[in-house]
Amino acid sequence: MNRLPELKIGKHVSRYPIVQGGMGVKISGPKLAGAVASNGGVGTIASVGLACDHPQFNGKNYFNVNEIALAEAVKTARDEAPGGVIAVNCMVALTDYDRQVRSACEAGADMIVSGAGLPMKLPEYAKDYPDVALVPIVSSVKAADLIIRKWGKLYGRIPDAIVVETPLSAGGHLGATKMEHVSDPAFSLESVIPDLVKYLADVVKADVPVIAAGGIWDRADIDSAFSLGAKGVQMGTRFACTEEGDSSMRFKQAYLDATDDDVVVIMSPVGIPGRALRNPFVARYIKGDVESRPCLAACLSHCTYLREHTTFCIAGALVDAYTGDWENGLFFCGSNVSKCTKIERVSDIFKELLGDQA
Repeated sequence: MNRLPELKIGKHVSRYPIVQGGMGVKISGPKLAGAVASNGGVGTIASVGLACDHPQFNGKNYFNVNEIALAEAVKTARDEAPGGVIAVNCMVALTDYDRQVRSACEAGADMIVSGAGLPMKLPEYAKDYPDVALVPIVSSVKAADLIIRKWGKLYGRIPDAIVVETPLSAGGHLGATKMEHVSDPAFSLESVIPDLVKYLADVVKADVPVIAAGGIWDRADIDSAFSLGAKGVQMGTRFACTEEGDSSMRFKQAYLDATDDDVVVIMSPVGIPGRALRNPFVARYIKGDVESRPCLAACLSHCTYLREHTTFCIAGALVDAYTGDWENGLFFCGSNVSKCTKIERVSDIFKELLGDQA
């Protein structure tokens, strides 16, 4: 087994090229991020919905409390992993996207990872923190090109790394705008990563590491991604099903019970596809029979539920999943969720992935 190299993203270096994916609401919180970072990877806190169970949240002050909760989460992860690399995942689709980016930077995050839309203004929101690495998530070379050209023209900088997330396998919100893209092989890692690596070398002429995301589970998957030209991998689902994962045990049990047939792709209220478990809530949604409920916080800049009173309040559904409400929650997952057969420790996952290098 070849040794895995360190991963340099901007001014930050992780001992191993393993990035833990951002999973909201609170599935990847400070406990999981701190554990991954302390084991030599990049630990990622998902910024969305951190206020949902904060003691200061009164149902009306979501945005202010989310900033407080985000700062506390970064500090907690940092205390768990002194010297480790801590990232914050901020979704472009959020109403308070700019505030969350600034709050994460101010709190001391090492990098901002950003998807669920193209993060065209990310450098503007992080301009007062030049040492914070900026990492967009894309599903195509076209999307990467749009970001790089816009950032270069307006801000004079390029991404410090780029995550390529394939909608064919990834969990949660997918980097695709249309449902048909979810099964299109043109969006596979095998298609996109080599072309993006070539584009970065020939056109951008910069050493921007590409990170493969979607369907990464074991060392064979890592080696395959590296053979395509990736310099790192992002893993979500496997890290969610760990002792250190921030979700409830009932959430993790849903992963343990899942089969391949339980995984479905739905159209999210965000307006993009998302991969989730077919639980009673999702089954009702697919049939067009989801009961109305109050909007939690008007947290999305484009929300079909808030605008048209169709679909559902995704924030509420994700909070229900985090707390373990199998009947009413939205349990996002990757396509390989059926491989979760036990609750693992983060350190044991690293030992398996690294072999003699651990």
